Amino acid sequence: MTDEQLSIESGVMESGKAACRLSWPGGEALIEPDVALATARDLHAAAARAETDIALIGVLRNRLGADLQVVGAMLRDVRAARPLAAGKVALRIEAVAGAGTGQPYVHIARGSLKASLTPEDAREMADHWVEAAVGAQIDVRLRYVLGEYDELTPDDVKNIFAGMRRAAGANP
Repeated sequence: MTDEQLSIESGVMESGKAACRLSWPGGEALIEPDVALATARDLHAAAARAETDIALIGVLRNRLGADLQVVGAMLRDVRAARPLAAGKVALRIEAVAGAGTGQPYVHIARGSLKASLTPEDAREMADHWVEAAVGAQIDVRLRYVLGEYDELTPDDVKNIFAGMRRAAGANP
């Protein structure tokens, strides 16, 4: 899943609360910054878990000569012993150890949109989610401050934010 398929940007809800606009082909959603941050945390964690799982498989198979079925059972036990992440997230996220490829992956999904990411891509995506969440919180404060200036109309404030998005390379 690339940034063209699933994108996130900072914004503000009609109520004035901070929000992140998540969009993908055929859909979009407004999520709270806390949800974006929890999703970013889980993307980072899944990347680390996938890499750790591959390392564990390598040690068990190559150093200890463990049978593939034994390795699979041990990996299931290790995964079951891991603590569950807390908090609402915007994606289904799963750490995967590619048995055939020997590579770590992070599977993500939202609705019918599904993708397999490398750990590096998952971390990069997580960083975008953090930026959007922090940006949304800043946007709310900046809109509030700009709204205090009587000489600025609501359209002026809207145009200022559209200009900022254009300058950052985002859609207005």
